[in-house]
Parts: sequence; structure tokens; C-alpha cells
Amino acid sequence: MKTLLRFFAVCLLSVFLLPAAWAEKAIDFQFTDIDGKALRLSDFKGKWVLVNFWAPWCPMCWAEVPLLNELAKRPDFAVIGIGLDYGPDANVVRETITRHNFEATATVAGGSRRDPASPFRQVGPVDFYPTSYLYDPNGEIVMFIPGQVRRDKLLAFMESWKNRQVRKKP
Repeated sequence: MKTLLRFFAVCLLSVFLLPAAWAEKAIDFQFTDIDGKALRLSDFKGKWVLVNFWAPWCPMCWAEVPLLNELAKRPDFAVIGIGLDYGPDANVVRETITRHNFEATATVAGGSRRDPASPFRQVGPVDFYPTSYLYDPNGEIVMFIPGQVRRDKLLAFMESWKNRQVRKKP
């Protein structure tokens, strides 16, 4: 039980500690969506970008779909859903997003986490599903979200970030 509590404490701390450490290390990722369109982080400059990693067999992933769809509809926000660990048929990704009404800004079939070319390697670790990374409008990773995205925490963080940016201006 103590080991489990330590694990959750580390995960909770990582939400606050890792973003600062990674903020300067964000790269202009390059993905290809399920329709063959190239995606780069720089395509979304000026917007918040949530890169959300999910698996077709993950029930917790589908519980957060209504929030992700809501965020994707915001003019200042983009959601990139990346399906992983779906087996040899990439069509499973398209079928899964249709079945669960996932309306991300873009969807990527990311293959297996064991694949050296998997998209997660351009973003950050994905130890379980769902896992998300939030990029600020300047293209820096500012939040690591292990588990489900929580509306209140995400929106409060974004508001806090905006307020800090206003204070930084001369």
C-alpha cells in the first residue's frame, strides 16, 4: 500500500515539477494524421495544444472524450489524439474514434510504444493510458498529465499561465 501511495505522490508531483523542466526542451514534432496530412507543432502557433495518447482498449481514455471534444472546439485550442498499441491494423484507430465520437483537431495512428519511430518519442513518456502533454501558445511543454484530463485543473492552469504572461510584459 505504501508503494502505491508513493507512486501516486510522484505522479502528482510530476504534474507540477516536470513542466518547468521540459518547457525549454519542446521540439517541433512532426506527425502524419490518419488522412495522410503532415502535422507540426508550429502549425498551431498561438494556440494551446493538447497531445493526448490513448489506446482503443482503454476505458478511461473514452471517459475523457466529451472534455477533449469541448476543448477541440475552442478557437484557441487544438487537440491531437494519438492512438497507440492497437495492433497491426491502423484502421482500428479510425474505427475507434468513430465509435467513441472523438472529434480531435487531428488524429494520429501512432503504432506501438515499442516502435522506435512512435510519435510519443517526440513528445514524452507514455507509461499508461491516457497520458497527455499540454503545450502553451509559444510551443513549449508546460504540463504533463498522467491519467485523465481534468477540466477545472486544466483551465485554472491556463488562466494562471495567461496571468503570468501579462505580468511579464513591461
